[in-house]
Amino acid sequence: MIFASFLKALAQLPDPRFRSVLWRGIGLTIALLIGLYAVLLWLIEWLTAEPITLPGVGEITWLGDLLGWGSLGLVILLSVFLMIPVASAITSLFLDEVAQAVEDKHFPSLPAVPQVTFWDGLRDSVNFLGVLIGANILAFVLYALLPFAAILIFYGLNGYLLGREYFQLAAMRRVGRVRAKELHRQHGAKIWIAGCLMAVPLSVPLVNLVIPVLGAATFTHLYHAVSRG
Repeated sequence: MIFASFLKALAQLPDPRFRSVLWRGIGLTIALLIGLYAVLLWLIEWLTAEPITLPGVGEITWLGDLLGWGSLGLVILLSVFLMIPVASAITSLFLDEVAQAVEDKHFPSLPAVPQVTFWDGLRDSVNFLGVLIGANILAFVLYALLPFAAILIFYGLNGYLLGREYFQLAAMRRVGRVRAKELHRQHGAKIWIAGCLMAVPLSVPLVNLVIPVLGAATFTHLYHAVSRG
C-alpha cells in the first residue's frame, strides 16, 4: 500500500500542477531569503550611519562594509539550514492543489471539496514550520547524546512530522480535522513508515525540494487507501 502510493505519486510528478506548486514554493522561499538580506543591510546601514570612534584607534569607517559582507555570509549559512523547512512550509500553502490533481486523475468520481482559505492554509503552514524547526533543534541534543543513532533519529523524527502533516492535509479535505486526527491515530505506524520514506531524500540536495509535492501526493493516495480499507 505504501510503496504503491509512493510510485503513483512519483509517476505524476510531470503533472503541470505539480510543477507549478513546486516552482512557486521555491520562488517564494528565495524571495523571502532575499528580503531577509535586504532587512539586514538596512539595519546595518542604520546602525553604522554615524562613524564609530574608538580610543587610540580613531574613526572606524570600514565597519559597515565588514558587517555587510558578514551579513551575506550569514544569510548564505542560514539558507543551508532553513531552505528546506521554509520551502516545505511555503509550498504547503499550495498543497491542496496537489491533492486535487491526484484526485482528478485517480479518483475522478469523488465530489468536490471546499477550497481551503488562504488564512487557514497560512495558519497550518506556520504551525508546521514552527513544529518542524523546533523539533529538529531539540533533536540536536539527541544527536550529541547518541551520535551513533543520529541518522535514525533524523529519519524517524522527520518521518513522523512529515507523515502527520501530509496525511492530515489529505484527510482534512474530505473528513475534517477531527476525523483526520482519528485516522492518524488508527494508522499511525503505517503513516510513520510512509513518512520515513519521504524523509530519506531530505538529505539529498535539490531532490529534497520536491518532497512537499511528492509527500502531499503520496499521502493523498494513502488516505484513500486506508479510508477504503
